[in-house]
Amino acid sequence: MRGFPTCSSTGRTSLSSGSNTTGRLRPRPFEACLNFPNFWPTVWRPAADLSLLVEKRLPLFFLLSFLILVMWPTPPEPKVAPRIPMVLTPDFPPGMGPAIEGVSPATQTRPDKEAEPWRETLRLGTPGEPGYYLATFDSRGGVLSGLRLGGFYTENGLDPQEKENPLNWVQLLSEVNTPSGVQSSLGLHSTSASEEMVGFPLDQVHWQHEVLEEFGRTVGVQFSHDTGRGLSLTKTLRVNPNSYDLTLDIELRNSVPEWAGRQPRLIFTPALGMPASADDSYYEEPRAGVSWEQGDELEVERQELSIGEQDGESFPPTRDILWAGMDSKFFAVLARPDDATRGVVTGAGWRTLYDLNWVAEHPMDPLKSIEDNKENDPVKGWRHVTCDLDLTAPLPGPQGVSRMTFEIYAGPKSSGLLEDHDPALLSLVAGDLGFFSGIASTLLAILGFFHGIVGNWGWSIICLTLTVRLALFPFNRRSQTSMARHAKKMKRVQPMLNELKEKYKDNPQKQRSEQARIMQEEGAFPPLGGCLPIFVQIPIFFGLFKALRVSFDLRQAPFIGWVKDLSEPDRLMRLDWDLPLLGTVEYLNILPPMMVFLWILQQKVMPKPTDEQALKMQKMMMWMPIVFGFFLYNYQSGLS
Repeated sequence: MRGFPTCSSTGRTSLSSGSNTTGRLRPRPFEACLNFPNFWPTVWRPAADLSLLVEKRLPLFFLLSFLILVMWPTPPEPKVAPRIPMVLTPDFPPGMGPAIEGVSPATQTRPDKEAEPWRETLRLGTPGEPGYYLATFDSRGGVLSGLRLGGFYTENGLDPQEKENPLNWVQLLSEVNTPSGVQSSLGLHSTSASEEMVGFPLDQVHWQHEVLEEFGRTVGVQFSHDTGRGLSLTKTLRVNPNSYDLTLDIELRNSVPEWAGRQPRLIFTPALGMPASADDSYYEEPRAGVSWEQGDELEVERQELSIGEQDGESFPPTRDILWAGMDSKFFAVLARPDDATRGVVTGAGWRTLYDLNWVAEHPMDPLKSIEDNKENDPVKGWRHVTCDLDLTAPLPGPQGVSRMTFEIYAGPKSSGLLEDHDPALLSLVAGDLGFFSGIASTLLAILGFFHGIVGNWGWSIICLTLTVRLALFPFNRRSQTSMARHAKKMKRVQPMLNELKEKYKDNPQKQRSEQARIMQEEGAFPPLGGCLPIFVQIPIFFGLFKALRVSFDLRQAPFIGWVKDLSEPDRLMRLDWDLPLLGTVEYLNILPPMMVFLWILQQKVMPKPTDEQALKMQKMMMWMPIVFGFFLYNYQSGLS
């Protein structure tokens, strides 16, 4: 499909740099207009063939367009060959390979002065303000084992007491128990290139810790580790007031003069163990991703989780990385190196992880067949994807400090919040909106305007839809007028065309040329303006579909009555019906059938065309609402 941006399975999107992060669209000439005759080398195709062509192709055009939007939002491109030496491979079970290529195994002797094990869950930040977290820290590796975000909840309609319970807060990060050990966020992995200076693997030794407090509130934790070989490391994580940013400082201190200037290679994992944030089978989440500058472009590439697949490879960039991390449909945890640190980050990659805990919780039943056990297949233990950064910071001389600083955004994927924290983060949302990001962003801005007036996102969607309809009315009116004139002309010339068809039934070429001559003399060719509304409406429809599909504002936003969440199906009642061909229908959704009914009713009240072929086409189009109703039945209610 030319005309769409090239996007691989990793979700790569090219975006313009600067404040405008929408993709650069290259216009492409249309091959043919649906209401305009195809051009033959010498003559025009006859009207009879044209009517049949329109009759067959127009419904197919709408159906295929919708399928392309739903099933294949962006076509695949060949995978980019790794261009950096940091090839990250999956975390294999025992006997299947190393967790990260080049990472040193635990063959060294544990340090004599290892810290005491420590694990604690702390509340960071100020209640009621942005950036209020429940964070679990672990001294083993000096890592962030879990992170929950206050102010956003796993369920809608919780009472104030339930909202105070951190178990109801949205979980952003968690640890993963892999065959090579428990892995967590903010972990540093030593490599074979740094083994001489680091000694025992950094992710398996216990670090010293210190809880940081200001004005009686916990604001962060500092981890430190002395390798015993002349190198010491410090990691300090601190929340920023009234912000979804956390600042991470990684410091290296060297007491060996001969090591000054050397660059021990370390692997940094900014985010790990992010769960899906929505019950949406049409949106693959979570994803590991990276964004970088390439000339005047902002490039974004993401790798979604494919449960049951073990894989891993490098992302393309080797420099100028703007952010890296993980995101789900509604939330993101992204590490952004500051200007000084950007030159130290020399690569990024993604890898899958095997979850031993999930496998233990889903044992296979030996009394059942393989088919009945497929949901508990151990291969589905591959259910996590993460992102890593390659760090090559030069060691300082004795008494010196080498510092790497990252701002870590851990919050909602709201366009306004992302732009407030860093405009470069908007490329994440633009990547979700895809090819129609420009149109979708405009529609979202209009949607926000209406919400400021009516105060309800459901009514705002209705206002937006009416606005789009009014804006397109002149085009539709012009098209209807043109097609009405064309129908009158066709009614006048149809007897002549039928006569030619009978007269030259044994000479198709002569028949076509004579029919073309008559249509040209009578001015009965379909007007070019007849397809103009289609070309105008299709991009707007796709943009609106994309905008409502990923808009954070619709998350847990109620509408009326039983519709409690516009980002989910309306789910009036639970059914759990197993229907032939359709599979299991879990819930009764009212809005999609209502949409189909109103669509059919609208078609019924439209005036019937006088042309026989157009009448047949209108009858075929009556099935389109039903087809769309099946496709949209389990889509979020905001789209209905």
